[in-house]
Amino acid sequence: MDRSIDARMRRRHLREDAPENKYRMLRQWLNIIFMLGALIGVGLYFYQDRTAGTIVILVAMIFKIVECVFRLMK
Repeated sequence: MDRSIDARMRRRHLREDAPENKYRMLRQWLNIIFMLGALIGVGLYFYQDRTAGTIVILVAMIFKIVECVFRLMK
């Protein structure tokens, strides 16, 4: 690949990512909470009470939906 094309592509990607940095850390924390909640919910669903597992998974999904809203606000 030509170096000038590679440099232009890197600059373009940096410009596109700049507004996203505003919510990046918040989105990462929301994703971590979602993943932990989903794992705990699946564990509860299969090994304990199915109702409690379902509720935990649904609450975890709320965190994922909020993260998606922040991604769309980009």
